[in-house]
Amino acid sequence: MVLKIRVTPSFNRIVKKLHAKDKKIVDKVVGEIAVDPSIGEEKKGDLAGIFVYKFKLNKQEVLLAYRLEPDKFKPQEVILMTLGSHENFYSHVKH
Repeated sequence: MVLKIRVTPSFNRIVKKLHAKDKKIVDKVVGEIAVDPSIGEEKKGDLAGIFVYKFKLNKQEVLLAYRLEPDKFKPQEVILMTLGSHENFYSHVKH
């Protein structure tokens, strides 16, 4: 079952700045997450309930943070939170 996708304003701002070919890669990754939301790594502690999926974009590792609603056991939608390189990524996710 493919889950419904919802994006946060911060995720939308980041994606708008990408080149068209990079947006296609992000779209493909989002499609993979919608089909199998368990492909991301679930975080612990302060970031409990948030999943992070790592992939390559222009030979650089990029992290995509998302949440499953209403919960991870019976998700109905994926909320895409943010996208970026590893540097300061987790501090941005917390806010």
